[in-house]
Amino acid sequence: MTKLQKDGPATRLEPTPALHAETTVLHGGYRCDPATLATTVPIYLSNAYAFESIDHASDVFDLRRQGRTYSRLMNPTTDIFEQRVAALEGGVAALATSSGQAAIMLAILNIAVTGDNIVSSAHLYGGTINLLASTFQRLGIETRFVDPSDPERFREASDHRTRCWFAEGLPNPKLSPFPIVEVGAIAHEVGIPLIIDNTMTPLISRPLKLGAHLTVQSTSKYICGHGTTIGGIIVDGGTFDWAAYAERFPLMTRPDISHGNILWLDAARGLPGPYGASPFLLKMRNTLMRDFGPCPSPFSSFLCIQGLETLPLRMPRHCSNARQLADYLKAHPGVVDVKYPAFGGTVERHRAVQNMGDHGGPMIVFDIAGGIEAGGRFIESLRLAYHVSNIGDARTLATHPASTTHASVPREARLAAGVCDGTVRISVGLEHIDDIIADIGQALGGA
Repeated sequence: MTKLQKDGPATRLEPTPALHAETTVLHGGYRCDPATLATTVPIYLSNAYAFESIDHASDVFDLRRQGRTYSRLMNPTTDIFEQRVAALEGGVAALATSSGQAAIMLAILNIAVTGDNIVSSAHLYGGTINLLASTFQRLGIETRFVDPSDPERFREASDHRTRCWFAEGLPNPKLSPFPIVEVGAIAHEVGIPLIIDNTMTPLISRPLKLGAHLTVQSTSKYICGHGTTIGGIIVDGGTFDWAAYAERFPLMTRPDISHGNILWLDAARGLPGPYGASPFLLKMRNTLMRDFGPCPSPFSSFLCIQGLETLPLRMPRHCSNARQLADYLKAHPGVVDVKYPAFGGTVERHRAVQNMGDHGGPMIVFDIAGGIEAGGRFIESLRLAYHVSNIGDARTLATHPASTTHASVPREARLAAGVCDGTVRISVGLEHIDDIIADIGQALGGA
């Protein structure tokens, strides 16, 4: 059973455990506008929000009462997007950002300062490697990269200044499924939050149910789905006990001088709804988002909502097309190697099923002989697939990582991430599979 409730500017459908993902992405957090009865989520293009009185304003700013102050921190359109993604991921709350990189940055800076460290999988997207290894290093936060094939390496690389573990659930472009269950169990044992980037596998993978504590995503990819919008999001599973590890996480458990010596765990307990469900995101929203300002525009949130509503239809098609293309490439004489989760060794195949069920993933990486020159010829021979650096579009997209996304990554780190000179990455789209295969086949002939 569901029922309508009044909640601020919108009438929403009260969430129930009975709602499936396909329903949640269409109805979560919103039913209709109470003034107009419009059923499409409105775009609230408002910078600020009126207060009823001085006391009301003071209570909202000091977090004694739930309310909105400024769209850098919260916006009604973005609120609904956050609620739907949180429900989709199985989390208690979410915070949307202006990009996936901003989501990763905020998730780590929320608990780490100069002198701290994080332990990360070495199997990462090139832009994330640069963020963690270079930019964070300049901020005095060390990243210790480990090979995730042995989950115990995360424990071994950690010390009393380790603030989180980070990995991509399905690494781009390595495509070797991360051992979420195994590493999550160790993280729970030692008291370190596990953050999983779920950009590649929204809907088909639920890291928060497998043992992760937080997820981040670039919503620019599969959630948006049409290559129109840059965005990111952080989801809190609500399962990490910050108070139990107070000494390790002083930013979460000690008075915060940047917000009137507030205690975030206490403040969250005093607020209803999603803002109070996550002390982690309450702190992030009212400090890092307040100070750095990487918020999405309401229009960007609106476009991401439109994409999210069709995600359950698109992801199975992406995965089905990818599997058929992978089978074709595996048998092609011009292809040296195909990286696809279902083609890995016994352990990798087990982890693929564990993380994604019977979905093999929406992307393929393959190597062709001839190095960078052959990779370039292949890309320039494509007629249907687009040569772009993005993934997750409804259209098929092709990239030569060694000359684009990983060009600035040191060779050793590039090889660890699964990028050789002749590596090609295909984000498989929604076109008819025969047309995709025909285009890839003729381009291989030209390479």
